[in-house]
Amino acid sequence: MAKNIYYGGGTFALLIFIALTFDTVHQIPERSNQQNMTENVVAGKKLWEDNNCVGCHTLIGEGAYYAPELMNVFQRRGASDEGAFKAYMQGWMASQPLDTPHRRKMPQFNLTNEQVDSLSDFLIWTSKVNANEWPPTIEG
Repeated sequence: MAKNIYYGGGTFALLIFIALTFDTVHQIPERSNQQNMTENVVAGKKLWEDNNCVGCHTLIGEGAYYAPELMNVFQRRGASDEGAFKAYMQGWMASQPLDTPHRRKMPQFNLTNEQVDSLSDFLIWTSKVNANEWPPTIEG
């Protein structure tokens, strides 16, 4: 009897796992925003990785919690105007590190204007990924 429960329960759990995996894989194209991925977005992702931004920031909840979540930084700082957001990012990146006492400091990465635009495009693209309403608040 115990052996039947063990094998039956194991088989049932395996079938549930396979069904959930299939459902997840089926939803990825609709939720990933992949159709809007451009060369600039890819270049921005590479900059994100090369400069280890995830060492301080989180993106879609993954990364370090030293600095703010950046999945929704486009909504926080640019609303729906991509040009205004890119201008904001140019100013923000150029002014680092801020001379504010008792606050965490972001290093100066000395990125070119084109690199900051690519990073901005990556963050704009990321903001349009369907992540089940993550982050839970506008401030990340």
